[in-house]
Amino acid sequence: MLLVVDVGNTNITFGVYQGRSLLKSFRITTKIPRTSDEFGLSIMELLRINGISITELEGISMASVVPNIMHALTGAMVKYAGIEPLIVGPGVKTGIKITTENPRAIGADRIVDAVAAYEKYGGPVLVLDFGTATTYDLVTADGSFSAGITAPGLKISQRALSQEAAKLPEVEIKKPKSILAQETISSMQAGLVYGQIGQTEYIIKQVKKETGYDDLKVIATGGLGRMISEETETIDVYDSALTLDGLRIIYEKNADLMAHIGKKKEK
Repeated sequence: MLLVVDVGNTNITFGVYQGRSLLKSFRITTKIPRTSDEFGLSIMELLRINGISITELEGISMASVVPNIMHALTGAMVKYAGIEPLIVGPGVKTGIKITTENPRAIGADRIVDAVAAYEKYGGPVLVLDFGTATTYDLVTADGSFSAGITAPGLKISQRALSQEAAKLPEVEIKKPKSILAQETISSMQAGLVYGQIGQTEYIIKQVKKETGYDDLKVIATGGLGRMISEETETIDVYDSALTLDGLRIIYEKNADLMAHIGKKKEK
C-alpha cells in the first residue's frame, strides 16, 4: 500500500492506495503544532480506524506548502512507518516540464495537480484548485507547465470581509437562493460565491483567448471546487482526488529512486 500526504495551509490530507485504487482518505488540521510522536500516533490511529495497519505501508509520497512542519512530519514517517518518504521537489521526476520564469517558485501542490491533470486528461489542460488560494495552472499539449494565476481563495475572502469590516459577520460559504440579496448574510454569500463564479469564467475565457487553445480542458479540484463547478459550464470535470492521484503518479515515476533509497536504508 502507498500512503500519499498533501500538506496544505489549512489541512493535511492523507490517502491510502492499493495499486491505482484509492482505498481511504482522511485529514487533520495543519495549524495545530505537533511533534513527530504526535504526528505518528495520529496517523497510526487514523489508519487503524480505517482498517489499515501502518505496517502494511510500502511507500509514502508527500507534497507540502508548509515547510516548518516537514521535519516533524517526515520524522514521524521514518520512526513509525520505517519508510523514508518521497517529497515532491527539485530532482524528483514528474513527467512535466516547468517553463515559467522561476520554476523553483512553483508550489509542490500545483506541480502535483498539474501532473495528475496531464496524465489523466491530457493537454492542453487548465487546472483549477479551490483551496486556501484559488489557482489556475496551464499545462500545454506537450506537457509544459507554462503559466499560473493565483487569487485569494473563498475562505480568505470571507475572513477578510468579516475581519476588516466591523459590522460584517462570519458567514457560511454557500450559494444563496438569489443574487438579489436583501439582508447582510445572503448579501455576503452572493458576493463571495457569484464573485468566484464570475472570476472563474473570466479567467478561463481569457486563458483560451491568449493561448488560442479552443480545445482546452478545464479540470477543477479542491474543497470548494465542487460547488463552483456545479454553477458554471466552463469547467469540464470536478476531480476531488486529483492531488492524491498526482502524488501516486509521481511516486510511480520515481519507483527506481525509492527502491534505491530502501536498499541503502537496509544496509
